[in-house]
Amino acid sequence: MKEVIITDNKIFDKVSKKAIEKGISINLLENTAGVSTGSIYKWNTVSPTIRNLSKVATVLGCSIDELLKDEEEV
Repeated sequence: MKEVIITDNKIFDKVSKKAIEKGISINLLENTAGVSTGSIYKWNTVSPTIRNLSKVATVLGCSIDELLKDEEEV
């Protein structure tokens, strides 16, 4: 069963911003989180799986909710 999150496609921007705040590149984030190379960049157009989003959130030290919420809600 494929896990998909339907979003407004701003997840990549939020992940990228958090990575910059942590001082790590997207490539390093992918390697550390154990997701395939290039997968985070694809989040501009394709929603991530819950599993991959959870792995990335863990590395970034935040919750999945933080990556999904609109800026006004954070």
